[in-house]
Amino acid sequence: MAASRYKKLVDAFASHIRAGRLAPGVRLPTHRALAAREGIAVVTATRVYAELEARGLVSREQGRGTFVRDLALPAGHGIDQQAVAADAVDLAFNYPSLPGQADLLRRALREVATSGDLESLLRYQPHQGRPQDRASLARHLKHRGITADADRILIANGAQHGLAITLMALLNAGDVVAVDALTYPGFKVLAHAFHLDLEPVPGTADGPDLDALERLCASRPVRAIYTMPTLHNPLGGVMPAADRTRLTGIARQYGPLLIEDASYAYLVEDPPPPLAATAPDVTVYVSGLSKSIATGLRVGFVLAPPSAVPALERAIRATTWNTPALTTAIACRWLDDGTVHRLEARKRDDARARQAVAAQELAGLPVIGHPSSYFTWLPLPDDARADRLAATLARLRISVSTAEPFTTSAHTPQAIRLALGSTDLDSLRTTLRTVRRVAMEDAYS
Repeated sequence: MAASRYKKLVDAFASHIRAGRLAPGVRLPTHRALAAREGIAVVTATRVYAELEARGLVSREQGRGTFVRDLALPAGHGIDQQAVAADAVDLAFNYPSLPGQADLLRRALREVATSGDLESLLRYQPHQGRPQDRASLARHLKHRGITADADRILIANGAQHGLAITLMALLNAGDVVAVDALTYPGFKVLAHAFHLDLEPVPGTADGPDLDALERLCASRPVRAIYTMPTLHNPLGGVMPAADRTRLTGIARQYGPLLIEDASYAYLVEDPPPPLAATAPDVTVYVSGLSKSIATGLRVGFVLAPPSAVPALERAIRATTWNTPALTTAIACRWLDDGTVHRLEARKRDDARARQAVAAQELAGLPVIGHPSSYFTWLPLPDDARADRLAATLARLRISVSTAEPFTTSAHTPQAIRLALGSTDLDSLRTTLRTVRRVAMEDAYS
């Protein structure tokens, strides 16, 4: 009977939500109130809400309650690029590109086609990458402030693959990984796939709360710390040098591996030294060229302590076997002839211009971001609903992401992230103007 009652309640709620009889943003009764109203046990009421959440119909927020979700919002709150309508302006996903990059690619393909080693690109590559390509990446890392032997570098199929092989090779299911309370969604996906236990660390304006991190490391067997010290995604913070020194000290004292994600680091001029430069013995540095050059150029690289290289090489062999021969050949030509350096400089200027547009068009809103990043963070009042705002914008053909994909803690803040790098400046200006208008009407009214 209890099971039948439980199913009927779930189906009734689901029917009311899908029919619009329970409007998006409505707060549902507390577990105890539902139990008293329906004459069921509190544990059964909890199961009802858990099932509705699993179906994507409600969201639970610690300390606030259970709310009806807006079903007009695409799955993933815009972070899934495939959910963006073809005619929508994409402020959910960054794929910054500059005029003339297609011509650069045509020229590079012609050069590769006439090179003497073209046939070698048809064969399997060394799992770690060709020595000459790793040497190019070692020279590139010098521009990032890292002096590294090429034998410590492994070439991957993009930075996401670099993160994947790092977790696969160096961690085990059930390992505790410390992460920011708001972090890169792609890392969350990988952690779930590898059954890792993510422990959120509260954040400050410049990075994780290191006092909280140290308490965590003292109380739990933290195996790794995932961090973005140079240009945090989504908040845009840059960790000060003193905090980096303390972070590496915590790693050395308590033993966790530092996983340094530097995918957006190229956008910051003269940042403090990377963790991999000052603590190479405890840091795995992961980056790539997707953001700095083009998303279709799937070339990533991992810089690791010597002891970790064999396991990482086995992970490459297990996942892709082969490093990306043709794209790596093109990328390394661009690394060696200065093309990458010039494109990164131009993208920093482009990002600054876009942040200036955002500052102007979102004036009066409490936006958070770095002056040369491709994204900005818009916190909303506590009583606002980010999913409702995102759904309203989606109906206006504007795709944004809420905080949900970035959140690792039990509390999901009411906020949206705006990616600024995927549309032209004129369209960005008019779109942000609409975002501000809708936010003022929907969240700040």
